[in-house]
Amino acid sequence: MNNIEFTEAPDDIEGFVYVITDKRNNKKYVGKKRFWSVTRKPPLKGKTRKRVVRKESDWTKYYGSSELVNQLLVEHGEDNFHREIIHLCKTKGEMSYLEAKEQFDRNVLLNDEYYNEFIGCKIHSKHVAGLNDFDN
Repeated sequence: MNNIEFTEAPDDIEGFVYVITDKRNNKKYVGKKRFWSVTRKPPLKGKTRKRVVRKESDWTKYYGSSELVNQLLVEHGEDNFHREIIHLCKTKGEMSYLEAKEQFDRNVLLNDEYYNEFIGCKIHSKHVAGLNDFDN
């Protein structure tokens, strides 16, 4: 994303879609990651509302959910992989849509240049109502 490096999670952004490139063979992996994790705790004594705790996720160390990519990361080290954020997303729905769009546009399941082994998504039109500024 315009060579901007992120050291802190932006408050108003839910997450991002990324590409990880294996520098040894130029194979890639497309995925998504949330900047924030949310947990719900029981109400305090005498209260009825559950408590919501929002904290920064492990996004700075994250290399995807692919077992193969993570195995290669252990075997060959982080220096052999390049991580790039390609979309910042304001909602989880937007993030899911843009991840799936990138995966389908790149034919990640049919192309040997990608480590992706499956595409999973369930997206409602309301989730992406504000997404009008991307190219088809």
